[in-house]
Amino acid sequence: MVKFIAERDHRTFVDAQGVTIHYFVWAPGRPKAVVQLAHGVGEHALRYEVLAQELVNAGYAVYADDHRGHGITGVEMTDGDSSKMGKLGPGGLRATIQDLRDLSAIIRTDHPELPLVLLGHSWGSLMAQIILNDHAADYDAAVLTGTSYRMPGYMNSGDLNAKHAHLGDTGVEWLSRDPEVHALFRSDPLTFDAKILQLFGVRDGLRLYGRPKRLARDIPLLVMVGDDDPLGGEPSAVKLVEEYARRGGLTDIELAVYAEARHEVFNELNQEDVRRDLIEWMDDRLFPSD
Repeated sequence: MVKFIAERDHRTFVDAQGVTIHYFVWAPGRPKAVVQLAHGVGEHALRYEVLAQELVNAGYAVYADDHRGHGITGVEMTDGDSSKMGKLGPGGLRATIQDLRDLSAIIRTDHPELPLVLLGHSWGSLMAQIILNDHAADYDAAVLTGTSYRMPGYMNSGDLNAKHAHLGDTGVEWLSRDPEVHALFRSDPLTFDAKILQLFGVRDGLRLYGRPKRLARDIPLLVMVGDDDPLGGEPSAVKLVEEYARRGGLTDIELAVYAEARHEVFNELNQEDVRRDLIEWMDDRLFPSD
């Protein structure tokens, strides 16, 4: 059970293109490690409040930014024009990925002695994969949720709700089996439909494709997906972990597939199990002697 003990600190930094990036910090008094959380397209960092609080209860500090075009960062970029939300602004996807790396550098400055885990969900997991290809040495472990092998045939670039549209009328039934999640997403003024090609353009959309490279550091990797996730699901996740072992050179990879779960495993009916699995995995990898 989440205790909700941590106050949320709202901070900012200005990136190389002059965009103000808003981010949030949840922390226990003496954290044992830090989780950097990268959210998905069409959403924002504060949708992960429950996860952040439970991680704090387990001794982890959490840093999570609102990416360019999203959340409070997006509101400031667009002067509150909701029709422009999702647009990444100057520098596009590459600058958005650099913002994540900049936040990692801030975390290392704040907590130079602590292990750092990069946790990316959906679009955030695709950007995390890109970051790990060249900068795996910056992290002590990585977690990819609602993720996909970033190649045609494995990553659905079409209507993600098509498979689940008959189950409701919100258009976001693909996110979770929980109808409350659909209602909250639709009532949230900071969420919007995730249509990447329309939001990012073809060039940045294509930049999301790619495969694991040989990583500079053999870090532990956890992949968590629902077997009813229309982005890729189990077949795509299996291919991804195979490629991280074969091409990436990783030797400690765990794949958790949740039966009947859809895209947002942290908002699923079994979300307590998912959070427990995440914390147990991080504890085992980062503090094996405890």
